Amino acid sequence: MRLGMALPQMGPHADTGRIAEVAAAAETLGYESLWVGERLHAADEPKTPYPSPAGMPAQMRTCLDPLLVLTVAATATSRVRLGTGTLTAPLRAPVQLARELAGLDRLSEGRLIAGFGLSWSRDEYEAAGVPWTERGARLDETLDVLTALWGPDPVAHEGRFSRISRGTFQPKPVQRPLPVYLGGLSPAALRRAGRRADGWLGVALPIDALRHVLSSIDDQARAVSRSRVATAIRINPTIQELPTGTPGVGPVDDLVDYLGSLAELGVGDAFLDLQFTTDDTDALLRVAEEIRTAFPRS
Repeated sequence: MRLGMALPQMGPHADTGRIAEVAAAAETLGYESLWVGERLHAADEPKTPYPSPAGMPAQMRTCLDPLLVLTVAATATSRVRLGTGTLTAPLRAPVQLARELAGLDRLSEGRLIAGFGLSWSRDEYEAAGVPWTERGARLDETLDVLTALWGPDPVAHEGRFSRISRGTFQPKPVQRPLPVYLGGLSPAALRRAGRRADGWLGVALPIDALRHVLSSIDDQARAVSRSRVATAIRINPTIQELPTGTPGVGPVDDLVDYLGSLAELGVGDAFLDLQFTTDDTDALLRVAEEIRTAFPRS
């Protein structure tokens, strides 16, 4: 299993001057992928609650643009994969998103993983001027547009939400096809991942629960005669001395044991977001080195 980490972009880590340094250091330490998330708007009185009893972490109130961060990381590294985990695809015009991601894939010489989700935040949709309703249908159409624009010219698209007249879309991504991963845990999200995606972007669930989810995705893939999709698991660790039994919350040794269980389950990629358990970027790099040493490359 490949091990990755999230790039600094939130809270006290939202320092554009440290992105290249952290990306290069992670590659030197042996991390195999680098990831970004997205938070467009942090409402004081959100219309939809953050999906955690503790509420939205304070760090998320400050967030650098994910594609800006990946652009810097692409120029500071040469081997690691670069992933969006995740972009809220319906908040962007599909043709613009296709251009941005194709450019990033070329800039990184074919190292991009395009990860999409729908977001829990109705306030973000309203801020972007995008209807909250039919967001799943908008994501489906975005996938259609990306397939068309990243395919052979001439390209065209006629859909419910956008129309692209017959023409040329250049340059294309280096990867043909550029891998698309989808997040989410709802039945609709798992169905979409199994039937349409190259991979599923998951979270740190207990192993038995994760096994059940992966089985559901596999069933969806088989239903349309597709092979098994890849899996990338995001872990937001809370490093502490006291064990808890909750994946990612406890000592480094417990986190390493959980990573080993993911590998045994057949997960291809796991990545750690250390921004929520460290107070500054120097501490983030120290913890990243400790974990990478404890969980060496296979």
